Amino acid sequence: MKRIGFLTDSIFSFGGVQRVTAVIAKELARDYDVTIVTLDKPEQEDTSLYNLQEADIHYRFFQYPETPRWKQLICKTYSYLYRKILPQTKITSNLYAYSSYPSEKRDALVKELIAGEYNVIIGVHAPLSVRLAAYRSKLGNIKLIGWIHNSYEALFGTGSLYIGPELRKHYEYQLQKLDKTVVLCQDDAHKYHFPTEIIYNPLTLEPGKPSQGDSKRFLAVGRFSHRHKGFDLLIEAFNIFAKDNKEWVLDIVGEGVEEPLYRKMIADYQLEERIALHPFTNNIQEYYSQAQVYILSSRWEGFGLVLVEAMAHGLPIVSSDLPTSKEIMGDFAIYFKNGNINDLARSLKDATEIDWERKSKEALTIAKRFDITTISNQWRKLIDE
Repeated sequence: MKRIGFLTDSIFSFGGVQRVTAVIAKELARDYDVTIVTLDKPEQEDTSLYNLQEADIHYRFFQYPETPRWKQLICKTYSYLYRKILPQTKITSNLYAYSSYPSEKRDALVKELIAGEYNVIIGVHAPLSVRLAAYRSKLGNIKLIGWIHNSYEALFGTGSLYIGPELRKHYEYQLQKLDKTVVLCQDDAHKYHFPTEIIYNPLTLEPGKPSQGDSKRFLAVGRFSHRHKGFDLLIEAFNIFAKDNKEWVLDIVGEGVEEPLYRKMIADYQLEERIALHPFTNNIQEYYSQAQVYILSSRWEGFGLVLVEAMAHGLPIVSSDLPTSKEIMGDFAIYFKNGNINDLARSLKDATEIDWERKSKEALTIAKRFDITTISNQWRKLIDE
């Protein structure tokens, strides 16, 4: 039986990437010996999260050792030179891979991964995928797969909160060392300057009762991280919408650093009776079932997993006009120009006037394309080929 290792920042916390990783790992555990190597601390272990207890998965908890301060200074100096001054070639990229990831940390993780005797290691997220690539030579014949969860523009576009345009070439130089790099949509595949494998994310939950379409409730779900999900835009747009509509309400489910900002905006607009913030829950199906229309206000997405979840409950969609959203839904959704508050407000109004039953049936049909069996079989093929 092949041994599969997932290398991830976290599995025992709330998040779309964690949930997708858990679902794929559970499916692969039917046919392979699966281990998740996580940077979580042992006391965080909670296999009830994402129903991980349903599968025979092993967990290894890894913590990086400290790097001496003198070496940190040298590494930071070179990293600055690479990002700001030096020509970005394969040679300087390889040196940056070492300077941004000092030998103490690199050697410790290599030792951990070799000890697992894996046939395949999957790096979850772009940074860990690049880490894998940096010690390609030390991992022998292990098949290395990078799994990129964010969009190309979110990672490398101007104003990126993740990596930034100055490291685009570095990431591409390094990712080419892997056996395969998995991206989540055609648009991203076309933007990378080397071959990638496209595997969509699957529906990661068992749907609850289909929506009845009579609640007059908008729903949005996601982490309250800086700017990403565009909930600030959504609250602004709902305020415009609410001036002419006194019936519909908005539920936003999530947690994170921007919660105080959202609560202040809601209070400033005196919308406490119209907009409610709810914490993450293991029973998110209840919110989907009670909603009438789902809103994706994100400024960027690698793959809008919540769109599939919402459609699996029969919900029509309002979405920013992201390439990945259009790839998932075609002309099904009501799209608004990304970042345009007035256009989003217009879309909210349009969503209250649709033929709801027809759109709901169409939503259920689209969601079936993202069946877990279909997606997991694509992963099996990638692992075995």
